[in-house]
Amino acid sequence: MVADHLLYDVEDGVATITLNRPEQFNAVTTEMIADLVRLFDRTDEDDDVRAVIVTGSGRAFCAGADLAGGEGAFDFAGGETQGSEEYLHRDSGGMFTLRVLRSVKPVIAAINGHAVGFGASMTLPMDFRVVADDAKLGFVFGSRGIVTDGAASWFLPKIVGLPRALDWCLTGRVFGPNEALEAGLVRSLHPADQVLEAARGIARSIAEGVAPMSAVFMRQLLWQNAGAETPMSAHRVESKALSVTGRGTDAREGVRAFIEKRPPQWSQRFTQDAPSWFPWVDEERFEQ
Repeated sequence: MVADHLLYDVEDGVATITLNRPEQFNAVTTEMIADLVRLFDRTDEDDDVRAVIVTGSGRAFCAGADLAGGEGAFDFAGGETQGSEEYLHRDSGGMFTLRVLRSVKPVIAAINGHAVGFGASMTLPMDFRVVADDAKLGFVFGSRGIVTDGAASWFLPKIVGLPRALDWCLTGRVFGPNEALEAGLVRSLHPADQVLEAARGIARSIAEGVAPMSAVFMRQLLWQNAGAETPMSAHRVESKALSVTGRGTDAREGVRAFIEKRPPQWSQRFTQDAPSWFPWVDEERFEQ
């Protein structure tokens, strides 16, 4: 347990992070987000973790930011610089989503209930989203008088396209899981009590069928090259990654297992075998 607001468990190579404020519908605080970032540091450093699941306790996945502070919940300047353009508050939600983007393990959102505001945007840098078939989702920021958080204005159009992202964000409407599935936001729908097991099934397929180093490289290749200006930049880094993985013991094992028609037994470990040039893209500095 991390404080009281998060649960952490590792079983069969899968780390499960559970938002644990069920009475508040798992609404997040800045302290909670900081602890989430630290947990992703932990999963990166643990070679026994092959995939990460994020889910919620109780009936909701995440109701977004905790609004217990009342009408001033989003006044990060504390009223001292009301109307000033000089004060810059770094969005803690964006700090979390950028940390998830850097994760060296695949990440699965098991959306067991309603996910609105940051509860929706926090899942965008995750690689799979499975959702309860009675859940509601929404990018409701404009309805609260603010704007998208968690770098959603970068992630969301890449996942569902600009017209759909504009629709959801500019109307602030809450929508159902079928619309999310049709738009490609989520992978599959399940009864609420089966969402976590569906996520575990994906995690098991990753852990059993894909070499750890391969998963690390391919996750970052796909995310980073999605924003590349030309395919040549992807070709360069893929060539480097192929050179590293192709001479590794797991490449030999993968071929042997295929020929012998048996499950592969992976042996390489990312913390020991990753090349010195990984990651090849450094996170930009946050500056005003």
